[in-house]
Amino acid sequence: MPAFRNGSAAPQQLMNQRFEQLLTEIEAGQILDVSIGLHWTLVTAQVGESIRSGLATTLTSSGHHHRDWPDVRQPGQLQTLPAAELAALCNAFSPVERSVGLAAINALLPRMPGRWIEINAEELIAQAGADKTVAMVGHFPFTQRLRQRVGALHVLELEPRGDDLPAARAPDIIPRADVLAITSLTLLNRTLPELLALRKKDALVLLMGPSTPMSATLFQWGIDILSGAVVTQREKVRAGLCQGAGFRQLHKMGVRLVSMRG
Repeated sequence: MPAFRNGSAAPQQLMNQRFEQLLTEIEAGQILDVSIGLHWTLVTAQVGESIRSGLATTLTSSGHHHRDWPDVRQPGQLQTLPAAELAALCNAFSPVERSVGLAAINALLPRMPGRWIEINAEELIAQAGADKTVAMVGHFPFTQRLRQRVGALHVLELEPRGDDLPAARAPDIIPRADVLAITSLTLLNRTLPELLALRKKDALVLLMGPSTPMSATLFQWGIDILSGAVVTQREKVRAGLCQGAGFRQLHKMGVRLVSMRG
């Protein structure tokens, strides 16, 4: 989980503006499928002659499901929405709808395979963080391995485990980090601007996770490296996430890890 629950009004407004930037980049297409799984959301679209899928973390609302407002306002109809309208859900009130919007953006963004490198976030952080201080927002499966490969690793978590630090320590930890690695879940909960504001001037910043939009626009936000995912076997991935698959399972089913430098 990311290091902050909900940011103040100003960072949230800034995140809305950031998403508006991304929405100007998406390509025209037709939505073919919207699948909202327990952990991951998948949107598939026809863009020109190609069929592309985008992933995003399924961010759910806290509290009981019997509430005054629905998580999804048009269940069963999302695939009928115009592509641009579906992608614009990235700025919706509902966390689930924001997940759908980000997955749609990831499906509709122009592909830049010529800029992708075949390296995952763990290896990038290990290389950049050798003998340096690394702050990581979110506990990833490779956290324990990474501790042996960098100078010092501080993991910030809402629900700390093991050597993790509580989220409230972020203002103390992030300004001292030479390398700052942030989960892309912070795009969905609108906390990314707050985290970036804490970084020191010369820190190397990575945004990582399958929700990451592979767009050069993010380099203008102060991010140096993007580490995301490309769906290569959409039917297998769709079937897996609809039945509760976690990302390590989806990776084996047909997701490719790629990175891009600014």
